[in-house]
Amino acid sequence: MSGSGGFTVRVEGHLDDHHAGRPGGWALERHPDGTTSLTAPEADQAQLHGLLTGLRDLGIALVAVARVDAPPSTGCSTSPPPGTATPPRRRGG
Repeated sequence: MSGSGGFTVRVEGHLDDHHAGRPGGWALERHPDGTTSLTAPEADQAQLHGLLTGLRDLGIALVAVARVDAPPSTGCSTSPPPGTATPPRRRGG
């Protein structure tokens, strides 16, 4: 699998905060319907399989797995996108 992006995994029940500390930077979000989402926007398949194996070993029921887009890169450039530059300001006078 190639391309940028990651995964979100939704499971039954509200998981404890220690699940968010898993390798790969999985963010944990509890939902009012009694489920929990674990999301890692830049996870690869190896990280996904590691999470799924851990959830299986704990007997946690899987609800859904979905691909997510990676967050936009912040990069080091401070230049505005093409066509959005503003003209320089004139000094006093």
